Amino acid sequence: MRDFQKPGRSAVYAANGMCATSHPLAAGAAIEVLKAGGNAVDAAIAGAVLLGFCEPQMTGLGGDCFVLFKPAGSEQIHALNGSGRAPMGLDAAALRARGLTAMPLYAAEAVTVPGAVDAFCTLSADWGRMSMAETLAPAIRYADEGVPVAPRVAKDWAEAEHLLQGRARETLLLNGKALTLGQMFRAPGQAEVLRRIAAQGRAGFYEGEVAQDMVASLNALGGTHTLDDFAATKCDYVKPVSGPYKTIDLHEHPPNGQGATAILLLNILSHFDIAAMDPFGADRAHIEAEATKLAYDARNRFIADPDHTTRLDHMLRPETAAQLAALIDPKRAMASAAPLTESVHKDTIYITVVDKDRMAVSLIYSVYHSFGACLASDKFGINFQNRGAGFTLQAGHPNEAAGGKRPMHTIIPGMIAEQGRVTMPFGVMGGAYQPCGHARFVSNMVDFGMDPQSAMDAPRCFSGAEGMEVERGYSDAVRTDLAARGHDVKIPVVPLGGSQAIKLHSDGRLEGASDPRKDGCALGY
Repeated sequence: MRDFQKPGRSAVYAANGMCATSHPLAAGAAIEVLKAGGNAVDAAIAGAVLLGFCEPQMTGLGGDCFVLFKPAGSEQIHALNGSGRAPMGLDAAALRARGLTAMPLYAAEAVTVPGAVDAFCTLSADWGRMSMAETLAPAIRYADEGVPVAPRVAKDWAEAEHLLQGRARETLLLNGKALTLGQMFRAPGQAEVLRRIAAQGRAGFYEGEVAQDMVASLNALGGTHTLDDFAATKCDYVKPVSGPYKTIDLHEHPPNGQGATAILLLNILSHFDIAAMDPFGADRAHIEAEATKLAYDARNRFIADPDHTTRLDHMLRPETAAQLAALIDPKRAMASAAPLTESVHKDTIYITVVDKDRMAVSLIYSVYHSFGACLASDKFGINFQNRGAGFTLQAGHPNEAAGGKRPMHTIIPGMIAEQGRVTMPFGVMGGAYQPCGHARFVSNMVDFGMDPQSAMDAPRCFSGAEGMEVERGYSDAVRTDLAARGHDVKIPVVPLGGSQAIKLHSDGRLEGASDPRKDGCALGY
């Protein structure tokens, strides 16, 4: 139990239903949907779409999603890939001929076709109880009436203001400036798009006037996108990947998501006595950093579009983890892993919902960088993602950019099962940090007996493209020790990730946890 004389956050307990996400208005909307008779799918979609207006720098209708879910009365975990594809006209050779060595970040070439809307419509039709009109009603209302800008959102908005271009400056700025704390953000153009989706389903987005607006806007910016690219967008039900860590099984979304990286990372950590270490000491931080480098090296070599990922089994083999673990020197940092295929500063939202029948949903939804490509459609103001920046331009690489292909994705929803029973949908946001965040969250609970909220509150570190980022929650002595081992130690500019989780106790209780690094909360009833 936490010390109530120190700053902190209590876990949330409820019996009938629960939502945990990064903005209170979205959590509240999800609970209202549950109370109105919707199930966890309906509530998760309602909350997720609303988050596009609560946190427009993180997500929106121009983005992608991945979903894990467990139906009521079953322990089987299903996965839905709601990531879009590159337009058929994208050609890595043509980009290399222009002198590019990496995918551009804030240009039409980085814009992949949004996949989330198709996934939401499919998930609603196949597994929801409510109509899309009912599910989208809260988001439509808030898009019209406005959402007050929250503290973390205001900070992110100010940092990304200078990146916004063209129409995006009109729709995402107020009098040419980033919205500030408490100011109202409205998106009437996107509210109209939601009304069309509510009335027409996916056709209201991928066909007709809305699709024409997106295609014409992208073409004017130099994109090769066509109406056929948008009309062909289709999500896929896929099989999750999983792996054990001591007493639990970790379930992740398969490629083109990077979830297998978290499984490999935990497999490597299983070769060390993590539980005997100080949870916030240098030894654990060092071993985790070295295991992260090795797991991410495998990720950067192998994970790509599902049709191009051929070494997934190799990544998940116990022998692979054992061989990699043997490369770790407990006292000395190794060189960096293979270059990351994506750059830093990724943004996303995560929402998890469990309903009274114990359907559980783990959903992550993103435009990638802050405000994605920082471009928007001319008429409706749909903010485009820049997921194409997840491709590489290395000729022959499994993740080489190509038309009709899905890029390697950083966003990963997670689920934990124990003895065949799903006990926790969870997610840890933060771009490249996410597999490391999943492994750290699991290890905090399994190795150190932390409850979910304590596991989130605990300080984090990450060895990635920015060096060895060590949050201020660690002592200076730990940072000094890590630097002596050869790590390029620094305090991160922004907190590492943000997480949400709901624990399904065997006696029927629901326990929600929400990361203080974000503006959100867990709510139940």
